[in-house]
Amino acid sequence: LETCMTLGMLDEDQAHSLSEAGLDYYNHNLDTSEKYYSHIITTRTYQDRLDTLDNVRKAGMKVCCGGIMGMGEDPDDRAGLLVQLANLPRHPESVPVNMLVKVAGTPMEDVEDLDPFDFVRVIAVARIMMPQSHVRLSAGREDMNEQMQALCFLAGANSIFYGEKLLTTANPQADADRELFRRLGIRPEQREQCHSEEAQEEALAEAVEKEQTRHLFYDAAV
Repeated sequence: LETCMTLGMLDEDQAHSLSEAGLDYYNHNLDTSEKYYSHIITTRTYQDRLDTLDNVRKAGMKVCCGGIMGMGEDPDDRAGLLVQLANLPRHPESVPVNMLVKVAGTPMEDVEDLDPFDFVRVIAVARIMMPQSHVRLSAGREDMNEQMQALCFLAGANSIFYGEKLLTTANPQADADRELFRRLGIRPEQREQCHSEEAQEEALAEAVEKEQTRHLFYDAAV
């Protein structure tokens, strides 16, 4: 089991605390290009986001970072986001590509729909530019037909967010996903089991004991 959290901006100390607690991935999306960013977000700067990603890397965690398509951006903005991601010191291990989910009463409820083929192009270019990353077909799948999802997988998406809810929005039913994958001939990624269940249980018990007794010791060198 791998763990992933999204908690907003992190300083170095916060990132190290999460890493020491055993967190594997930290999600912090750039959302769009630096050029278009101020049209979408005003509560923090683009550099704030890049700094958080840097702190996550320094702490030894894996990075989950992507963006949202269909927020009124132009093709240059979509390209700019991918260029920014591909030019990070290390490619994100996970690149979620989201389609905007329009919500009534929000400023973007009437934004023009993104052409499905433009979305597929983003997936394809992300795969070319970040060949080792998991390109995750993320929010918005509930509004995509099966043909569009199939094109995304053919273009290079090799991961989804699985389950009936994605944050506050609906996600395709798990049974529907399994049936789609069966018809497309897509199989789950297989990972080697590095340790026996007994070894994993022993490691877990050791970690719990270490945490419970940590307050009894101190580092005399500090």
